[in-house]
Amino acid sequence: MADFLAAITKAEQGERLTQSELEVLLGAADPASEERLRRCAYAKKLAEVGNKVYLRGLIEFSNFCRCDCLYCGIRKSNPHPRRFCLSLDEIVAAADFAWQNNYGSVVLQSGERRDDAAVEFVGQAVRAIVQHSRGELGITLSCGEVGVDAYKYWRSCGAERYLLRIESSNPKLFARIHPPEIRFDDRMKSLYELREAGFIVGSGVMIGLPGQTLADLAGDLEFFRKMDLDMVGMGPFLSQAQAPLRDPDQRPEHLEARFHLALRMISLARLHLCGVNIASTTALQTLHPDSGREQGLRYGANVIMPNVGNLEHRRDYRLYDHKFDLDENAEASRQNLQKNLAAIGEEIAAKSRGNPPHYYLRTANAAGQKA
Repeated sequence: MADFLAAITKAEQGERLTQSELEVLLGAADPASEERLRRCAYAKKLAEVGNKVYLRGLIEFSNFCRCDCLYCGIRKSNPHPRRFCLSLDEIVAAADFAWQNNYGSVVLQSGERRDDAAVEFVGQAVRAIVQHSRGELGITLSCGEVGVDAYKYWRSCGAERYLLRIESSNPKLFARIHPPEIRFDDRMKSLYELREAGFIVGSGVMIGLPGQTLADLAGDLEFFRKMDLDMVGMGPFLSQAQAPLRDPDQRPEHLEARFHLALRMISLARLHLCGVNIASTTALQTLHPDSGREQGLRYGANVIMPNVGNLEHRRDYRLYDHKFDLDENAEASRQNLQKNLAAIGEEIAAKSRGNPPHYYLRTANAAGQKA
């Protein structure tokens, strides 16, 4: 308790936490300690980004993937999902729903492909959305490791943000959850290449992986800081029936503990980083269908990514089991979200791209150093 009091007092005073102090706060699972951590993080959120929630309309446009990651439901060797790729018209229609309903941005997410046809298709989709929305919709991509030339091309087409999750910043744990051809050093290289290409860059991790420790998670938070990331997207690890990496404990109390660990990670990301955007993910809502994403906001997140695609392919893009939004169409999702956010005092930032303050600070600092 003495270690917790020392660490939380330091956080409340706005001082940077050490990695060991982050670990102490991550382990503070009793309700009173967690609530104090939540209040501290929420106060910093209000000071940095206010109570505005930025909506990113998620478009899962393809489940073709060259990778065989051990945790993923759309891994290339899984024969169960029907493989699909939306047409340009279908992608634009989903983006149009977001635009007409005051979303500030969309996220184009897919499995990883590196062939020229796939790279060109993503570029065409980005240009089509920019043209259709008259440049009003911001565009985030999440299409894996593709290479610096593709990143620069997509940036030139009009995409401005890119999310590439590290999944674990511990190289040994990273290796345990990926096949040998997916290398930690390559992932790191891609994160640097995205910055070189001019993207607003985000990454994130899974929380509660088999064999993961609190020290690993504290290390992840320090990794985010040292990488000077603009965005963070994290969620609890949820296993998938056709993936080799299985959750050894499915008891409700175990999943509830993981849910709260994920919430504490959000709070500590808010406290440890400066002016970043933090997503409250669908995985939180999967564990708590009534309020998971809303709780993420109360712990310091400021971004939500509702699925705006049609329902036809949702079940073929199941990265994990029991995914929350499989049967909720985009209109119902928007209505429920607006009601739930109003109930907790959060406000949708209508038609706002909501680029993170950290990005402008980082680029201004970089420009100053060059001068």
